[in-house]
Amino acid sequence: MMNDPLVLLLGTWADDLTPAGILLRIGLAVGLSGIIGWERARKRHSAGLRTFILITLGAAVVMMLDLGLEQNHQEHMFIMSAAVLVSIALISANSLVFTSRNQIRGLTTAVAMWACGVIGLAIGAGYYTIVLVSFTAFLVVLSVLNSAEVWLKNRSNYFEIHLELKDSHYLQDFITTIRKLELKVDDIEANPAYLNSGLSVYSVAISIRSEELKKYKTHEEIIEALRSLEYIYHIEEIN
Repeated sequence: MMNDPLVLLLGTWADDLTPAGILLRIGLAVGLSGIIGWERARKRHSAGLRTFILITLGAAVVMMLDLGLEQNHQEHMFIMSAAVLVSIALISANSLVFTSRNQIRGLTTAVAMWACGVIGLAIGAGYYTIVLVSFTAFLVVLSVLNSAEVWLKNRSNYFEIHLELKDSHYLQDFITTIRKLELKVDDIEANPAYLNSGLSVYSVAISIRSEELKKYKTHEEIIEALRSLEYIYHIEEIN
C-alpha cells in the first residue's frame, strides 16, 4: 500500500486490519456517507440517509474482506469488491424514474450512490487522504455546484417545456405566439401518457433568438408570460 499521509500521521494501526483500524474505517464510512445521505434526504430525494450509509458501509466491509483474503490466502483477485461495485451500479440504475413528462428523476442521486460505493471501497482499502479529498470534492459538487448549474441552465439559449393545451387545435396558435416572441420551436413531441386525459400534451424544445430575451429574461420569466395564454392548461420547464 502506498504511504498515505494520514496513515503516517495516525500510525501503523490505521494501515492494518486491526480492531482499531477496522473501527476507524467503519466510522469513516458511516460518518461521511451520512453527510451525503443527509444532503440528499434534505432535498427529498428517494435515496436518503440509510441508503447511502448502507451502500458505503457495505463497500468498505467488502474491501476489508478482500484485503483479509489477500493477506491470509495470497489471493490478489478483488472479486467481491468488483462485484459490489457492479451491484451498486445496478441498484443506482434501477432507482431512476421516467416520468410521464419525459423527465428522468433521480439521475444525480443514482450517480451519487455509485460514487459513495467507490468511496466506501477506498475507505476499506485504507486510502484515507484520497477518501477525504474526494469526499470534499463530492460534497461541493452536490451542494455548491447545484446553484451554479441552475443559474447556467436558466441562462441557456435552449430549453425544453412540458406543454398541456386545452385542445390540439391550439397548437398552431401556440407556435404563432412563440414566433412572435422571437423564439424558435426546435422540436415538438406528443406525449402519449396523456392520450385519454382530454388534454393535448407535448414536449417542446425551444431556442431563444431575440437578443433582448437572451440578455434580460430567464426561462421562468418567458414561461410565465406563456402561462397567461388562455388556451394553455399547464406549462413548465423540463429539467
